[in-house]
Amino acid sequence: MASTPRTQLRVGRLTKAHGLKGAIKLELYTDDPERRFVPGAQFSLQVPTSSPWHGKHLTLTELRWYNGHPVGFFEGVADRTAAETLIKAILWVDQDDADEEPEDDAWYDHQLVGLAVVRDGERIGTVKHVDHLPAQDLLVISVGGREVMVPFVSAIVPEVDVEAGTVTVTPPPGLLEELPEAQPEAQPEAQPDATD
Repeated sequence: MASTPRTQLRVGRLTKAHGLKGAIKLELYTDDPERRFVPGAQFSLQVPTSSPWHGKHLTLTELRWYNGHPVGFFEGVADRTAAETLIKAILWVDQDDADEEPEDDAWYDHQLVGLAVVRDGERIGTVKHVDHLPAQDLLVISVGGREVMVPFVSAIVPEVDVEAGTVTVTPPPGLLEELPEAQPEAQPEAQPDATD
């Protein structure tokens, strides 16, 4: 019997220790926190190899909301010192591709890699890979033999159409093309001295 394919889905990032009992503020990357962040949910961690948490998992014990911000409590994170070792960690979950509906505006890296990049109706390049940085995701696009990093935000990437195989971009001037070097300003011609 063939096993069901599983994909990793990035669902959040730990941003700041909260209080003294190991709670950590979360930035959510999911439209469905009530399903993803339930007691017992287990997360893979994306942390530097130097982190004591590298290669480990976190298990959620409780999700609370303080002033509209989600705060997580996790097994093995008992105090503020432990919580601070997890700051900037990105949380991933295994998703069963067979029985889960995709979330709106959420794509897996493998769905984006290889898509044609279109600007003003013209194909200008290809998505090579996706970089997940703490501040935002970046699409790394091959354009004219070089790689360009494009912030994966709706203002610059307004449309992703996986079925059509395209990513539409509306970058600011200079993001995808080499800007011409500034030309030195022309010096005014010297006027000949008036002679009597």
